[in-house]
Amino acid sequence: MSDTKIIDQMVAALTRILPEGPKDLEKKVRAASQGVFDRLKLVSREELEVQEQVLRRTRERVQELEKRVAELEGKLKQQ
Repeated sequence: MSDTKIIDQMVAALTRILPEGPKDLEKKVRAASQGVFDRLKLVSREELEVQEQVLRRTRERVQELEKRVAELEGKLKQQ
């Protein structure tokens, strides 16, 4: 879910709770919420999933290389 969707949902919920609030409430809530999200440095679900895939492939490659190093060390010891 994008930051914009989250903010839109928050604003909609607040306007339902405070329907008689000031006219600029939506703008203020949206600006404040966006500021908080910007400071939190949140990432999207898609970005997280891409990084998980990269990490998975990296771990697999490290395991392959560790196995290969162990094989080469074993060959060196046999010589």
